[in-house]
Amino acid sequence: MVQTAPSSADATPERVLKRDWVVGGALLAIHLVALCAFLPMFFSWQAVAVAVGLWVVTGMGITLGYHRLLTHRSMVCPKWVEYVATIAGALALQGGPIEWVSQHRAHHAHSDTDGDPHTTGRGLRWAHVDWLFRRNKARLLIDERARWVPDLVSDPGMRFIEKTNVLWTVALGFVLFFVGGWKFVIWGIFARMVFTYHCTWLVNSWSHAYGYRTYKTTDKSTNNWVVAMLTFGEGWHNNHHAFPASAKHGMAPHEIDPTYYAIKVMSWLKLARKVNVPTLEARKRLEIKNNVRKIKVA
Repeated sequence: MVQTAPSSADATPERVLKRDWVVGGALLAIHLVALCAFLPMFFSWQAVAVAVGLWVVTGMGITLGYHRLLTHRSMVCPKWVEYVATIAGALALQGGPIEWVSQHRAHHAHSDTDGDPHTTGRGLRWAHVDWLFRRNKARLLIDERARWVPDLVSDPGMRFIEKTNVLWTVALGFVLFFVGGWKFVIWGIFARMVFTYHCTWLVNSWSHAYGYRTYKTTDKSTNNWVVAMLTFGEGWHNNHHAFPASAKHGMAPHEIDPTYYAIKVMSWLKLARKVNVPTLEARKRLEIKNNVRKIKVA
């Protein structure tokens, strides 16, 4: 169930004017270093394989760990599994679990309105990346996040991962350097992170602008197969906004959802239980009648 809290849209003028230069500078630096992957001296197929493997691990950490497990509680897992999934998400370097989950819960509470941290109402570039570092009255500040994520704030393990979230990537970087040198670091850390960033950000931008809508929602969410393939099923975003607590995002037979398949395997292994999936009756109630699947342009 999505947590609700007072809107952050009633920000003070001082807060509205604030830019996050640290985040903006860090993102720029990471992108610039990632360009080194195009230099022959940093290329090897082993390094590419490492990047792909870590993309799967950290991408699943975001989709399965941060999103479906922590944000929406669409399943119940043993605490150690929850921590492992959260650490995998932290290795994507998209913020700690408390920061990421609180922003996402705010997004669902105010989707595509002024209270949405990455509303498409300010354009696709804003929804894609600008919201992270430009003046943003809807982005939750540190002292506001606890109201949205009391379940995480009360968990000592989650507080620890939140405080150390950057250090996990630093530690991984050292391991990659000792195993494969700078090639592994450039590909396994920087190139992989940049690719994962844009995959995640496409859910906020493209999946609220281009695609088709199967269910009635009060926002602009769409189902986009390109985004779904890049994000392990997160691109079936209209389905998700219709049923936020569902562990399954791909509802139709053609809507491939690797994250849900992983959750199914976890349930078979007794690593996940109470896996939430909407009933057929619930889906039919929200279904758009005579739905014509055309491209929707923002």
